[in-house]
Amino acid sequence: MSAHSVTFAPPPGAPATTPIRVLVADDSAFMRTAITRMIESDPGLKVVGTALDGVEALEKAAALNPDVMTLDIEMPRLDGLSVLRRLMAEDPRPVIMVSSLSKEGAEATLEAFDLGAFECIPKQLSYASMDILKIRDLLVAKVRAAAAATYLRKCRKSAPAAAPEPLPATAAAALPLVIPELVAIGCSTGGPKALQSILPQLPSNLRAGVVIVQHMPPGFTGPFANRLNSLSQVTVREASDHDWVEHGTVLLAPAGKQLTVFRKTLSKFAVRISDQPRDTPHIPSVDVMMLSAAEAAGEKTMGIILTGMGSDGAKGMKLIADKGGYTVGQDEASCSVYGMPRSCAEQGSLKRVLSLTHIPAEILSATRYSPKRSL
Repeated sequence: MSAHSVTFAPPPGAPATTPIRVLVADDSAFMRTAITRMIESDPGLKVVGTALDGVEALEKAAALNPDVMTLDIEMPRLDGLSVLRRLMAEDPRPVIMVSSLSKEGAEATLEAFDLGAFECIPKQLSYASMDILKIRDLLVAKVRAAAAATYLRKCRKSAPAAAPEPLPATAAAALPLVIPELVAIGCSTGGPKALQSILPQLPSNLRAGVVIVQHMPPGFTGPFANRLNSLSQVTVREASDHDWVEHGTVLLAPAGKQLTVFRKTLSKFAVRISDQPRDTPHIPSVDVMMLSAAEAAGEKTMGIILTGMGSDGAKGMKLIADKGGYTVGQDEASCSVYGMPRSCAEQGSLKRVLSLTHIPAEILSATRYSPKRSL
């Protein structure tokens, strides 16, 4: 969810000359104008209507049938979450939420993801901002990605996590000879829902520590870690500087900071949280985290690349593979956006490509989990 510029092809089946049609819903006239101008700076996008409250948003969604909606969370008459709930139940379509960076805004955004929102953008849009070009590029990229994610028209609220789906019969032969001690996961667009599918299925006595980079705006990763922790048997928390990477513990990189892994003792790893490097397209960066994990743990690293725009993680996954580690990518069919896994697959650094439903079982098999084993 960090700002970056990505070019996407038109939605599958759409002629190249057909613009992506967008409905903008926000109670602020300034925000409606700002979002509209940024979207229409791309000739392939067209704002077909605007709405100033939730009731009007539903009415115009039905009348205009846009390809994508941007939806403010706080609106009069009917708030954004209520609008989203109605849309996903009655006429699902890709929705990008516009959220404040407050704690309340972060928690509402996480609920929006549960309801089926495609992505979110922070409500810090200002033409006085030095980041306006990055924000514009980010918004355009998300709208294009959302329009391409046609499967979302069938999305519905996630059911509670079930038992891990068994791996294909050929899985045993593919397992790494060296048991991973460190699982490094990278994701972006669609990542919150993917992580909520994976982590609740991992046992508290998992024989590995887990580090995750999920692209999110500052202020969102703390509430997200808390939510994941409440759903999971493993302990999930936002990482702090020099936290140990312990078995059964998941460390989520804080937004706006870089997370790196280092060997703190002969047999144990820890993480550093810092402001460097600053010249990466994303902060935190999947590549920065995975490159450090590969250097620290070598062949005892399991790298997993999940749904997301762009190519962050490609360099890190390649080094993990080169060091003899075990690399797994989410398949195209189960991705919200098949960008990050595609970049890894095309460079040949994935040893396994699996559906999201198979990834929890792959982690358990790779780490040789046994229900009878105690801590």
